[in-house]
Amino acid sequence: MPDTRLEGPRVVLVPLAAEHAPALLEIRGRPEVARWWHDEEAGFPLDDDPTAVRFTVLARDPAVRAGVDPRPRGMVQYAEEETPEYRHAGIDIFLDPDLHGRGYGREVVAVLAAYLIDVRGHHRLTIDPAADNARAIACYAAVGFRPVGVMRQYERGPDGSFHDGLLMDLLAAELRRPE
Repeated sequence: MPDTRLEGPRVVLVPLAAEHAPALLEIRGRPEVARWWHDEEAGFPLDDDPTAVRFTVLARDPAVRAGVDPRPRGMVQYAEEETPEYRHAGIDIFLDPDLHGRGYGREVVAVLAAYLIDVRGHHRLTIDPAADNARAIACYAAVGFRPVGVMRQYERGPDGSFHDGLLMDLLAAELRRPE
């Protein structure tokens, strides 16, 4: 797990901790989120995927004494391909539907992408939303991700049927950093 805290103008990404799990499970179970994610694996979100590095998304709130609302508002993760010839990182995210459509997803992805490029040294990042998830695709495009291609029948959805995925990538110079 990372010990790094990543900050943007409106979001703070903190290393995932056990106390975040109940809230993240509740958010992931909400219909607006669950439709895009598989059923939780045993141990989610703490120890179901040893290859993922996960952060809990917190939102800044000037009404809170510390300036950051301690309630988890989502999760973002990355996984790294370390083979030198193919080195890159992939990102996944889900947010509380109360934050949808307000630019929080764009900021979270940009903050994590900047960390992966500036600190982890990646020249290329990928993300793979469902091909019909127009809101997510627009969010990622706003950060600088570009469509690479459609992966047909890429992922089994919660209803059991396979759906297409859109592979998007971002080169380091294309990142639109948070302001």
